[in-house]
Amino acid sequence: MASKKKKIESPVIAAPESIYVNRELSWMSFNERVLLEAADPSVPLLERLKFLMIYQSNLAEFYRVRIGILTHRALLTPDKVDPLSGLLPEKQISEVLRVTREQQTLMESIWKAIREELRANKVDVLDFKKISKVDELMSKKLFGDIRDLLFPKIIGLDQALPFLFSGEPNIIAFLGRGTEQKLCIIPLHRVPAYLSFEIEGCQKIVLTAQLVRHFLPLLLKKETVVQSAIVEVTRNADVFLEDVENRSDEDLRNKVATMLTKRRREMPTRVRVYGKLSDQARAVLIKKLRVPENRVFTQSVPFDLSFRSAIGGPASLRYEERRPARDIGLKKGEYFAYIEKHDLLLSYPFQSMLSFVDLIYEAADDPEVLSIKITLYRMSSSSKVAAALAYAADRGKDVLCLLELRARFDEQNNIDYSEMLEDAGCRVIYGLPDHKVHSKLCVITRQHDGKLSRITQVGTGNYNEVTGEQYTDLSLITAREEAGHDAEATFAALEDGKLPPEAQSLWIAPLSFKPRVLELLDREIEKGEQGHVAIKVNALNNLELMEKLIECSQAGVKVELFIRGICSLRPGVPELTENITVSSVVGRWLEHSRIYSFGDGEEQRLFIGSGDLLNRNLERRVEAFIEAVTPDTREQLNRVLDALRNDREKARLMQSDGSYTRAEGGAGTSSQEALYRYFSERKVSLTDPEPVKEKETHGGEEGSLLSGARSWLKKLFGNE
Repeated sequence: MASKKKKIESPVIAAPESIYVNRELSWMSFNERVLLEAADPSVPLLERLKFLMIYQSNLAEFYRVRIGILTHRALLTPDKVDPLSGLLPEKQISEVLRVTREQQTLMESIWKAIREELRANKVDVLDFKKISKVDELMSKKLFGDIRDLLFPKIIGLDQALPFLFSGEPNIIAFLGRGTEQKLCIIPLHRVPAYLSFEIEGCQKIVLTAQLVRHFLPLLLKKETVVQSAIVEVTRNADVFLEDVENRSDEDLRNKVATMLTKRRREMPTRVRVYGKLSDQARAVLIKKLRVPENRVFTQSVPFDLSFRSAIGGPASLRYEERRPARDIGLKKGEYFAYIEKHDLLLSYPFQSMLSFVDLIYEAADDPEVLSIKITLYRMSSSSKVAAALAYAADRGKDVLCLLELRARFDEQNNIDYSEMLEDAGCRVIYGLPDHKVHSKLCVITRQHDGKLSRITQVGTGNYNEVTGEQYTDLSLITAREEAGHDAEATFAALEDGKLPPEAQSLWIAPLSFKPRVLELLDREIEKGEQGHVAIKVNALNNLELMEKLIECSQAGVKVELFIRGICSLRPGVPELTENITVSSVVGRWLEHSRIYSFGDGEEQRLFIGSGDLLNRNLERRVEAFIEAVTPDTREQLNRVLDALRNDREKARLMQSDGSYTRAEGGAGTSSQEALYRYFSERKVSLTDPEPVKEKETHGGEEGSLLSGARSWLKKLFGNE
C-alpha cells in the first residue's frame, strides 16, 4: 500500500502586481503538475514512474525549443521585453533555471520514494554505491556482454572535446593526475539503456550508463580513473529554415533534411550530469562544452527511465485497462448512409480512431467518391491512415495529402511519408511558406446523379493511431453542404500556395479564427451577468484575447477556462478577472481537445478545432474549426464540459497569485473516467431518428479495415 505523502502544491509563478504570467514560467508550472502526479499515492506505482519519465521528457523538449528560442533572442534582441511579464530574454532564462533547480529537488525526492516502493515490490534498480557480491558478479557478466560495443576516446586536456550529440548519454572520465591528466569519452548510443536479471524472485534492473561507469577500470585497464560522470547535452532545436518562401515543393524536403542535420550540432542549452565531479573537473567540462555554468545540472535521477516497460508485477501497479471502443454500431458500407442524415462526434481515446480509418476505406471502395483531401501533421510510424489513403489512390481516387514538413521533431517522419505517399499515387503538397498548416481537416467528394456532395471531418488532434489512444481529442464528421464548401475552398487555396480565405461555416485561421472568437465574446459581454463562456484549450497567452476575457469578467460574464498547460492570465483578481476561473487537468490521458462554448441553452454556440489561444495558433498557423449544430453533438460536448466542471480528483485550480491547488472533493470525480464510461458505451444505428440536421461516421469490425490495410501496410512499411 502506498504510504501517505505530504500534499505538495505548485509555487507562485507571477508577481502580485502583474495580472499576466510569463509564458515560460507558466509552462514550468504545468510540467510541475505532471511531476506532482508522480508524487500522488492514489496513482499506481508504475504510472507514477511514467509521469516522472514524462516530466523529464517534457523538460528536455522545453530546453531544446523554448530555451533555444530565448537564447537566440538574448543574442539578437537582448533589450526586447516580454510584453506580458516585462522580463528581458536573459531574465526569463535565469528564472527558468531557478525554477528548474527547485523542481529538481522535488523530482529527486519523488524518485527516491518510487525506487523504495519498487524494491518493496521485488524490483531493484541497482545502486552501484552499495551493491551485494551476487549483484556485482551478475553485473560484471552483463558488462562483459556489452563491452565490445564501447569505444572509448581518450584526449589530452588541451584537445577539443569530441562532439556530443543532443540527448545521447556519454561517460566522461578524468584519467591520471598532474601533467599526465587526460579525458576519456565513451558514447553509449550503441548499448541498450538498461539490462536486467532475476535472483530469488527479485527483478534486478541494471542501468547501462551506471554499469559502464562502475566497471571503467576493467575497460581502461592501462589508465588510472580519477573521477567520472554520466553526461548528457541538450542542444538548441530552434534552427531557422532559411529562404523557405523561395522554395519549390521539390526541394523543400532537402531544405528540411539539411535543417535537421544542422539542429543536431547546435549549441547546448543545458547539460545534465549524473555523478559528482570536483570543481576543477566541472570547470574543464563547462569550458569544453562552451556552456554557462548555471546551465549545468547535477542530478541523482537517472536520465533514462525506460526500464519501466520491462517491469512485470501485479495489475495493481498499473492503471486498470481502458481500451478504446471499437464497435459503435455501424458496419462497413453503412458510414455514408448514416452521415447523410447525422453529424457524428467521435471522442478519443474512449472511442477508436480506426472508425475514421474505416471511413477512408469505404470512400476508397465507393464508386461515387471522386477525391479525398486531408491535412497531415503528425502520424504514427506505421500509419493505418496513410495505408488507407494509399489504398484509395490505388483504387483510382484523387487523393491529396498536405504534409506539414515543419512539424517539430516529426520532420524526418513526414519526409519519409511524403515519399511513400507519392510512390503510392497520392498527390502531396507541403503547405505555406510563412504559416504551418496545423489543421486536422479532411473532405471526401462524391458525385451522385451528376450532383456533387461532400463529407467533411474536422478534428482537434492528429491522424495518429498511437496518440489517438493516449490523448483526449474530438472529431466531428458531417455532410453539411456549407462545411464541405468551406473545406474545399481551404484546400484550393492551400494547393495554390495561399492562405485560405475567410469562411462562413468553418473557422479557418488565421483569417477567420480570432475575429470570430472576439465577436462571440462581445456577444456575451452584451448579456452582462447572463453571459457565459467556457473554453477548453491547451494554452492561452494571446494578449488581445486575454484583454477581451478581462472585459467579459468586468461585464459580469461567467468565464470558465479549462487549460491543461500554459495560462498567462491570472483569474480571481478583484475588479479584473474575478468572474474567471481556470482549471487544469493532468491525468491518465493527455488533455488535448479544444472546445469553445459561448452562451447557454438554445443560444449556445459550440465549436471544436485544432487551435489553442497562443499567438502562433491565432496568427502563424492554418487551423480549422467547426460548429456543433445538432442536438446530439451539442449534448456530447456539453457532457465533456460538465465532466471537467465536476472534476475534484484530477483538477487543479489556478489561484489569483498564479499558483495551483488541488480541487477539493476527492476520488470518484475524475472527468476522464466519467467520459470513458460515457463515450465507450455510446453506439449509433442507421435507424436512429433523424434529427433537425445530423450526420454520423464510424466503426465496423476489425476485419473490414484489415482486408484492405494489410497490402498497403506491407507496401508502405514492409510490415503490418
